[in-house]
Amino acid sequence: MKCPYCRENNNKVIDSRLSKDGNAIRRRRECIACERRFTTYESVEDIPLMIIKKDKRREVYNRDKVRSGIQKACEKREVSMNAIESFLEELERDLRESEQKEIPSTFIGEKIMAKLHELDKVAYVRFASVYRDFKDVNDFVNELKTLLIKH
Repeated sequence: MKCPYCRENNNKVIDSRLSKDGNAIRRRRECIACERRFTTYESVEDIPLMIIKKDKRREVYNRDKVRSGIQKACEKREVSMNAIESFLEELERDLRESEQKEIPSTFIGEKIMAKLHELDKVAYVRFASVYRDFKDVNDFVNELKTLLIKH
């Protein structure tokens, strides 16, 4: 770590503590050369998850976009925001634990469908209609038949 005053690399840590938000460590340092003090912050490097779309485009994972899709499917249903947020946290943990830097959007879509199938069948069919790109009423009927057979 270079001193911001004299640009020397040699310094020592005087004090360490968590930052106010708890996401970083605040370190008070003293330069050995000029004896001036300065503060640095150390945090975990956040590597963005890349999503591979169906058309092979890549885009950064966007929690708000995923939440919005789930909320639309659950609109006017008895699925709480706590359940949605809890699922989003579970989903993101699964994505990070997979240790893949690029994740197919189909992986996320199938995880969402499985969770909605568990939470609310109507929300599941709503989400499936967009995710599977239903073209007409027959697509809905076929999905409902599949849903009824499973139950």
